[in-house]
Amino acid sequence: MAWDRVHPRLTTRSAWIDHTGELPVIEGTLIRLEVDHLPGGHDPLPVWLWSSATGTTGEDVDLRWQAFLRRFDLEHTFRMIKQTLGWTRPKLRTPEAADRWTWLIVAAHTQLRLARPLAADLRRPWERPAEPGRLTPARVCRGFRNLRPHLVCPARAPKPNRPGPGRPLGSKNQRPATRYDVGKTTRRPGTIAERDQVRP
Repeated sequence: MAWDRVHPRLTTRSAWIDHTGELPVIEGTLIRLEVDHLPGGHDPLPVWLWSSATGTTGEDVDLRWQAFLRRFDLEHTFRMIKQTLGWTRPKLRTPEAADRWTWLIVAAHTQLRLARPLAADLRRPWERPAEPGRLTPARVCRGFRNLRPHLVCPARAPKPNRPGPGRPLGSKNQRPATRYDVGKTTRRPGTIAERDQVRP
């Protein structure tokens, strides 16, 4: 269900905090998304989506709510690779090392997807049972330790070795890490009171 040529109620917050004068009227399309059922059996509440396009057809509305669901999937994927696979955990010194680590995480995520039919469902007490073909990558990761001994390993057996001595205790690092610009802009005021203090 969608309503065309409606406008949101703008306030002097977020993107409009620096705007002076009367706020503009922005026409767009309001989309009400309803689903028949949810996986947990809860009552589905409607989801409201906003598009700045006007004159949208039924195909345009379908494209927008499908893009919203795709973005929802992507956000959960990023949360999984950060929390479960440790994408942001290492303190890497160079952009090249960060790229290599990212590709390793992508390879690990792909392995979890491919191992989905082979892994056992080691679920938490509050989780519902899932079919082998429907396991999430986090659940496959949980059961991967039982699957690993049965996989073919093309590498040779590891040789016993001791780690190096490292830097002596109490000595300072003589080679500090290079600092890279992350592209942050200046901080914008978060409230109207902060904005009024900054203005002359």
